[in-house]
Amino acid sequence: MVKFAPKSALLTTFRLNWNHFKSKLLLKYAFSYILMFLIPLTGVTIFVYENAVKGLRVEIEQSNVNQLNQVKSTIDARMTELQEISGRIAYDKHLTPYMVRHPYYSLEAIQALANYKASSSIVEDLFLYFHDDANIYSYRGLADLHVTFDTLYQFEHWTPEDLRQALNETRQPLVRPAESVTVNSRKEPMLAMLVPVKPNDPFPYGTVLYLMKESKLTGVMDSILSDFSGSSYIFGAGGEVLTANSHGVSLPREELSTLSALEPGIHNLVLDGEQYSVVSVQSDENGWTYVTTMPSYQFFSRVAHVQTLILIVFCITVVTGIAAALLLAKRQYHPIKDLMEFARLGSSGNDALKTRNEWEWIRQTLHDYSARIDLQEPFVRNQCMLLLLKHGKPDDPEIEQMILSAGFRHPQEQGLYFSAILSWDDAAPGGKPWHERHLLQEILSNLCLPGPDAQIFGVEFSAKDQFALIISLPGHEAGSVQSRMEQVVEAIQTVIRDHSQLVPNIGVGMAYRDLARVNQSFIEAAAALEHRMIRRSGYVTYFEQLAERNAPAADNFWIPRKSMLKLEQSLKQGNESVAVQMIADTIDTIKDEPLQIHLLRCICFDLLNAFLRIASELGMDGVFADMPGLTSFETLEELESRLLSLAAAICGQVERNTETGESSLMDDILAYVDQQFADYTLSLEHVALKFAISTSYLSRSFKEKTGTNFSQYIWQRRVDEVIRLLENTSAPLKEIIEQVGYLDAPNFIRKFKKETGLTPGQYRKDHSLKRSVAKRPV
Repeated sequence: MVKFAPKSALLTTFRLNWNHFKSKLLLKYAFSYILMFLIPLTGVTIFVYENAVKGLRVEIEQSNVNQLNQVKSTIDARMTELQEISGRIAYDKHLTPYMVRHPYYSLEAIQALANYKASSSIVEDLFLYFHDDANIYSYRGLADLHVTFDTLYQFEHWTPEDLRQALNETRQPLVRPAESVTVNSRKEPMLAMLVPVKPNDPFPYGTVLYLMKESKLTGVMDSILSDFSGSSYIFGAGGEVLTANSHGVSLPREELSTLSALEPGIHNLVLDGEQYSVVSVQSDENGWTYVTTMPSYQFFSRVAHVQTLILIVFCITVVTGIAAALLLAKRQYHPIKDLMEFARLGSSGNDALKTRNEWEWIRQTLHDYSARIDLQEPFVRNQCMLLLLKHGKPDDPEIEQMILSAGFRHPQEQGLYFSAILSWDDAAPGGKPWHERHLLQEILSNLCLPGPDAQIFGVEFSAKDQFALIISLPGHEAGSVQSRMEQVVEAIQTVIRDHSQLVPNIGVGMAYRDLARVNQSFIEAAAALEHRMIRRSGYVTYFEQLAERNAPAADNFWIPRKSMLKLEQSLKQGNESVAVQMIADTIDTIKDEPLQIHLLRCICFDLLNAFLRIASELGMDGVFADMPGLTSFETLEELESRLLSLAAAICGQVERNTETGESSLMDDILAYVDQQFADYTLSLEHVALKFAISTSYLSRSFKEKTGTNFSQYIWQRRVDEVIRLLENTSAPLKEIIEQVGYLDAPNFIRKFKKETGLTPGQYRKDHSLKRSVAKRPV
């Protein structure tokens, strides 16, 4: 056992070191450093080669190299130009999926595509395609994908199905070799270039397709290689022949493979039984190889004694380079490994295995975190608004940070804040009220009014057909607060009139300099909306003005109408914090007045009666069973205690009624979705329209109810139904997929395999095998 111990330790050390070097990124670093050490080899090779070639041969071959480099630079510039056009298309606001498909703005998109096509001299045609779309767009307009490549452009070897797959799955720029294309009954050799948009994005949403005549590329080569009598070729990064101008001399396919694998430089080869001088140039831009071949009899002599020297220098460089490269790569990889270990703490353990290297995994992790934040941002903002409207601004650092990031509060607390509520009483004549409401809610959800310099945030809340706004104004500007508020409300009405025929009623609360009191403004706005004097659409009620109406005379004290309105509305809204504050303020106001005992008693019973009336409206019959206990108070402190108890009970009942109503609505929606999930037209907008709620409110409530978003829920229901049909029926797979409302069968199969690990066909076979095994007698 002792004898084999050193060998075992050596093997263990080797395994550890090998595992350390299994990282693709580490190997990439090492390979990069090795390439750096190959530079001396290249220099020596070029030096020896240049001195070995005789004068005339040097002159001719160097001329060919220079011309071929010029060809490379020219064509690379054209290809780079096409990729730059793709980049501009990706960021062109006229060429987004929304603008291209829009019935009005699509004309601008078509004109933009025409301009991009005209900006390149080698492009025969230009198409823009969005993933999983049945249509493709060009400067001529919108066309069906299959019609375009079945009728207008018919490739000899590229089928429409393969073309569609390439358009959907291309992640890196790709150029297809020239092939015969039938264009209006005329055959023309063409190249196709596919560039994903956005370029360099791991998740592109579309593809730009360029069609180029082969004659334009060969024409560029012929114009530069003007006096060249040999053949010229362009090979792709994978060794395929992109274009060829053989001048009638065709080489066998095996010889072309040899040419495509050549290193850049000048070579002597035997091709098809004849000696040739070959010049090869490789592009750093796209990996293309440009090759010219010329019979060697045009030169006076051949290069000799160069290969041995090249081999010796190469071996020396490789030996010294590998040692240095491994050492440097190890040192460079160490901080990356530490970062990788740190990032892995917050993710699943084997995610890194699914990506190409550590940088890719770290980048993907950061992208996922960013995507999650983007998805949650509207939800967080809405929740933050509801929190402010319901409870004011709690003394919580995390919520404080949320409020700051959402942009609700002015810096240094220099702002005015008030709330308004829009009520949709009447529908637009001859229109679609729900669509118009939804449009207005989207506009008012986050709107900046430059005139009054107001920032508006809107959110849909539990009250039916109502939309709440939080409005912030700079607090340092001159002018009365009321006039500035009226200016903002008039600007909001202008926005509504510009985008809709709906004319909502608006209730406006008072303005406060502390954002924490915006919940009081919300209660005031609700009270103003409920107590508006004129019942017609478009009427604006200000709580401040409402509170001034019918004010009692100075010598006859009663509870101020303003306080009673806020108190009653806070109870109806279920806002216990505002109700408690209003009870305390009201009792303090009564204490400060020198009242006769009989008037004081009447005022107290009037206050108690307001609570009982609201409890009666909510159906709280149990409150009236304890009437003696409620009315048997001897001091204002006892009355305040009873009112606080009543307020807590009333607000609790309002909360329960709201939750019951929302729960009942979501139960109905969930039942409807479970019944209609196989309808391929089912969508979030369809369900929201049917139940007369907004898509944002439905999306938020649906996720709270089910724990998953709408599309994921539909997908899971369809997968469950497909599994049930696969297990219990023998229906064809395509029929099953269509039966559950999924029209794109290949895409469904791909997603099904990603989720279950098996294709539907494999799943059916596996289930049948398990069932047959289970039925066998033991």
